This record gives sequence, structure tokens and C-alpha cells, in this order.
Amino acid sequence: MAQKPSIPKGTRDFGQVEMARRNYIFDTIKGVFQLYGFQQIETPSMENIGTLMGKYGEEGDKLLFRIQNSGEKAALAPEKGLRYDLTVPFARYVVQHREELSFPFKRFQIQPVWRADRPQKGRYREFYQCDVDVIGSDSLLGELELIQIVEEVYRRLGIRVCLHLNNRKILAGIAEVIGAPDKIVDITVAIDKLDKIGVEAVNAELKERGLNEEQVQALQPILNLNGTNAEKLTALKTILANSEIGLKGVEEMETIFDELEIVHCTLDIELDLCLARGLNYYTGAIFEVKALDAQIGSITGGGRYDNLTGIFGLPGVSGVGISFGADRIYDVLTELDLFPKELQSTTQILFATFGQDELHYALRWTKKLRAHNIAVEVYPEPTKMKKQMGYADAKQIPYVAIVGGDEMSSNTVMLKNMASGEQKQVTIEELVKTLNC
Repeated sequence: MAQKPSIPKGTRDFGQVEMARRNYIFDTIKGVFQLYGFQQIETPSMENIGTLMGKYGEEGDKLLFRIQNSGEKAALAPEKGLRYDLTVPFARYVVQHREELSFPFKRFQIQPVWRADRPQKGRYREFYQCDVDVIGSDSLLGELELIQIVEEVYRRLGIRVCLHLNNRKILAGIAEVIGAPDKIVDITVAIDKLDKIGVEAVNAELKERGLNEEQVQALQPILNLNGTNAEKLTALKTILANSEIGLKGVEEMETIFDELEIVHCTLDIELDLCLARGLNYYTGAIFEVKALDAQIGSITGGGRYDNLTGIFGLPGVSGVGISFGADRIYDVLTELDLFPKELQSTTQILFATFGQDELHYALRWTKKLRAHNIAVEVYPEPTKMKKQMGYADAKQIPYVAIVGGDEMSSNTVMLKNMASGEQKQVTIEELVKTLNC
């Protein structure tokens, strides 16, 4: 008995409709990236496991897919793993190719990544990331441009979003002022779960991670700080008065907000002190974007990293980047019915014929139409007209050119508008003009 075809959990097939929609997302994001001078690169699906391990924190390391070596020299080959994200491979790329690059280096990358996570809504084991990074500059202009990119991408896609913003230096300052500077990682890992598990569970985890009751209680008013972004930053100056690194983080946030006013950014931005993100290589600004009209979690995230390339032997190179989660964006666009209707069909016109001579006549027309960049199909056999029209309907092709003896003798086609049902005889010049409107 033949085995029933299937695919691994957490992965998906993409048919023609899905691919048209995915390409709409990729093309939209890519177009915005290029507006800001970013150039595209790609890296291999697999990396040496040493490249990946230790870069994502303890929880991230558990989610790495390892690849079993094979072949007669398998025992001697370095162990490999599927890439977990695009940022660490990018850092490896920068170090390996540093003699070929001009800094600051502005790159974008649109490729799949893999995580051995538990599949659920909006969370897959194989998914695409659309990353944009600038590396080799400490300037906060990088953060400003990334926020502008977020604003423009979601404006074009029609998704209302809120960008949550924090700074790792502020989090380090908070750890200092509550008397737990050595627990910064434990604090960030715990409070990053606040919106998922609630304050009581977060406090319990903080105690499990070694914070005492006094330290946990000292953290509460800081995490519950409210008001406008400016009011929060003003309050933080007092709270973090004795923390040099904390005040540096506040200063960076003030600079970013000032620059956003200069460019008249209209994006909804919230200074969110509970935003920590689990990745342990962020050192400055931290970004997370959530859709306002869909419950799906983060759809874009990133931050500043000051020494990611140092793990590969090139210390002191600062960068900042964000990653758009294409699969989650797809789910949001689907849920909110925001995909353009015309994506359903890439073919503009189908030629339907009554016989072999008519089919050959149609082929000559298709060559002329394609020369005008018009997408054309010819139904491959002169079968019943109902069947040919049904094919056009199924593929949502807007026009059908019907070719019979009368059309051949007058050097025309009968053009049918599939939406209105209107039919008229047209010349090749008239057809090109209609289809290019």
C-alpha cells in the first residue's frame, strides 16, 4: 500500500495563489529596502554548528535544527545546523568578506530560516525572514531609517501597527538600580514574557532565577511606568540617576524620538520597558512591531548590536537591523482581507480557438502581445468553448480572445470581457491599448 503523501509538521506547501500573495509581500518589502540604499545578499541554508551555538541564549540553542553528517568522512566533518535567523549568518558573512565590503555596509536578505519550535498559529518550523541591517556605524540614523522603513512597509501593505521600542542599556540600568546588575539576562528573559504569562508568573520566574523579594518588588513600579513616551523618559532620568549606562540608554531614546519628529514620522510608537526580546546580542535599541487589528504577536523585530562580529574575530563593529516576519504578515493580510484582488491572476488574456488553423493564428498574436510585456496564454487544444471559458474563469483571467474563421479573415479577434460579458472585435493595436490601460 502506497504511503500517504505528507510534509513535516510546522511546514507548508504554497500553491499559485499563495505564491502570488507571498511575492506581493516580498516585492513590497524589497522595494522599500532599496529606497534606503540597501543591497541584497544571500547566505547558505546551513552553517557550521559552531557559528550558531551560543548566539541566541540558552532557549534559542535548544531550537537549532542539527544536520546529521553523512558520507565516508562524516566523522571528521564539522557538525552543521540549519540557520536559526539571518543576523548571525550575516555577521559571519561580514567578517569573512570584510575586505570586499564598504562600510557602513547596508544589506537586506530575504530567505527561509528554521526553528525546532512547537508549531502553532503564526509560529512555524520553517518560515521566511526579510532582514535589513546597517553595520559599521554607531550612528542612531540607522535606528531612524529602520523605523521609517517599518512605517513605509506597513503603509503600503495597509496594516495598522504599533512599534514597541526599548533600549538594552535602560534594562541594564534598571538591573543596576534594583541591586541585581549580574542578573540582566535573567531579568530580560523573564520580563519579555510579561504579555504572554502575566505579572505573577513573571515575578515567580524572576525569583527562580535568583532575584530576592526586595529586588522583584523594586522592579514593579518601573515595569508599570505609564504616560507619554516623553513622560516615561523624564521619569527614567530620575529612576536611573545613579546608573551611567541607564542614562545613556535614555539619551539614545531621546535622540531617536527627536529625529522622528524631524522627519514627521506618523507611526504609532510606544516606549515599552517590558520589551526585552530573548536574543542576547542586542546592546542598544530594541524593536518589536505588532498588528493592531490582529492577534498574532510580533510581526517585525530587531535591535542594535555593538559587537556581534566580535565572536568571529572582528570586534568593535556596531550594527542595527530589523526582521520582517513574512509568514506572519501573510496571516495578518489574509485575516484582514488586505491582499489586492488582482493578485489572483498573472495572465491578462487567454486565446480560445475553434480549430488548429485558429490556434496557429493565435500563436502569432501572442508573440506580438508578449513583446509589449502582456501576459498571454493560449488554451492548448481547440476543444469545446465552454471548457476554454471555464479555464479562464478558474484562473480569473480578465479577458478572452476568441478566434474563429471570421476573425482570421478580418485579421481581428473577438475580445470578451469576462467580468461584464461584453464582446467586440478588435485589431492587434486596439488589443494592446486595451490591455495596457
